[in-house]
Amino acid sequence: MSDRDEFGAFLVGFIVGGLTGAVVSLLMAPQTGEETRAIIKDKSIELRDRAQMTAEEALAKAEGIAVEYRARADELARDLRDRGSEVISTARAKSKETVESVKKAATRKPTSKASAKKTSGPGAA
Repeated sequence: MSDRDEFGAFLVGFIVGGLTGAVVSLLMAPQTGEETRAIIKDKSIELRDRAQMTAEEALAKAEGIAVEYRARADELARDLRDRGSEVISTARAKSKETVESVKKAATRKPTSKASAKKTSGPGAA
C-alpha cells in the first residue's frame, strides 16, 4: 500500500508542478495582460474539457469493469452452489449406503462359529 501512496503523491506533485509551470510561463510571457488573461481563460476551458472527458472515460471503464466482475461473481456463486449440491447429494448417497450396510449387518444371522461360541460358552445353560 505504501508504494501506491508514494505514487499518488508523486502524481499529484507532478500535476501541480506542471500547472504551476504553465501559469508562470504564461504570466512571464511578453504579452499584454489582456492577451495573457485570454490565453489563461482558453487554456483553463481546454483543461476543464479534457479533465471532464478523462473523468467520463474513467467512469465508463469503471462501470464496464464492475459489470464484468459482477458477472464473474455471479458465475462463481452459481458454480459454488452447484458444487455444494453435488457434495450434499454424494454425502446423502454415501450415508444411505452406510445405513443400509449397517442394517444388513445387524439383521444378518451370526455365522455358525460365532453362534456356537456364544451358545456353548461358560455361561450357557
